[in-house]
Amino acid sequence: MKGKEKEFGFKKLVVWQKSVDLAEEVYKAVKGFPRKESHILVPQLLRCANSIPANIAEGSYRRSKKEFVQFLYVAKGSLGETVTYLELAFRQRYLSQLVYERLITKYKEVLTLLVGLINSLRK
Repeated sequence: MKGKEKEFGFKKLVVWQKSVDLAEEVYKAVKGFPRKESHILVPQLLRCANSIPANIAEGSYRRSKKEFVQFLYVAKGSLGETVTYLELAFRQRYLSQLVYERLITKYKEVLTLLVGLINSLRK
């Protein structure tokens, strides 16, 4: 079992766990979007939300800290993209105030953890 534990070490990262939680909440939120957004906003929002934990995981398998940090910056960019689409969805009234605020709270949590991890790896 030790090989499996090492193989999926990124799952122990709180930032990865929280970013998966954010992506899961985005999946729940888009279920209420109008059908007309099924080819525009929904795929874009899901793609960038999924990209956050995927880049954290991929970067953790890289050979150096520098490469890992590079993937964390990509994840951070995807996080910015996600919050932009959430804002647009909220302004179109596809998200309630409560759901929007819950998602923004999760966004801020992931952002704080990402920046902290980046800073710790850059030392």
